Amino acid sequence: MRDIIENPIFGVLISFIAYEFGSYLNKKTKSVYFNPLLISQFLIIFILVVFDISYNDYNIGGKVISFFLIPATIVLAVPLFKQINLLKTNSIPIIGGIIVGSISGIISVIVLAKLFNLNEIIMKSLIPKSITSPIGMEVSEQIGGNPAITVPVIILTGIIGSVIVPYICKIFKIYDKIAVGIALGTSSHAVGTAKAIEMGELEGAMSGLAIGIAGIVTVFAAPLIIRLFEFVQVL
Repeated sequence: MRDIIENPIFGVLISFIAYEFGSYLNKKTKSVYFNPLLISQFLIIFILVVFDISYNDYNIGGKVISFFLIPATIVLAVPLFKQINLLKTNSIPIIGGIIVGSISGIISVIVLAKLFNLNEIIMKSLIPKSITSPIGMEVSEQIGGNPAITVPVIILTGIIGSVIVPYICKIFKIYDKIAVGIALGTSSHAVGTAKAIEMGELEGAMSGLAIGIAGIVTVFAAPLIIRLFEFVQVL
């Protein structure tokens, strides 16, 4: 049994089965609340707890999946390339919107963490919540957070964002496809981008662009903003 658990195929197989089960429930119920990613998380946790399997043992296979996250994210550049002329025409508002969205997301986490007296490690782990997992884990470690906390928060942020962003856009009558795509990509990374692609090719392209720029902005801005808040506190 131990040999089976420590085999990388074990973690990959559990993840695949859990996600397929989540996809099945999602198609049957046609409900946004039965998100395949969310269902698969709960199912994997249930299996690990019931069969007393450690996270480290499961993650032997989980690392294989994580390895493919970066190339999968890069593939999102394909629909963006098809919209390159539109990007050139609207480059300033597009890039400006992503930068402002990323920075405001970081600041909001710090302000709320201070307001609710959250532990500093938890606060720093929450800061990369809106960027894709490979970048988010590195940023979390870089600023003194805990990547083990960051990853589930990133996934949860993506799920929540992919569900509520379309509704928020409808409430505030935001129908511009570029704006909707950027909102989803900046706030909800790859999960939001999957939703954006469902909505249309243009939304998917803009969301894919937002993932990359939001990740770069967060890498450079997060440490600077944290230091700025620490400096203000000292004063």
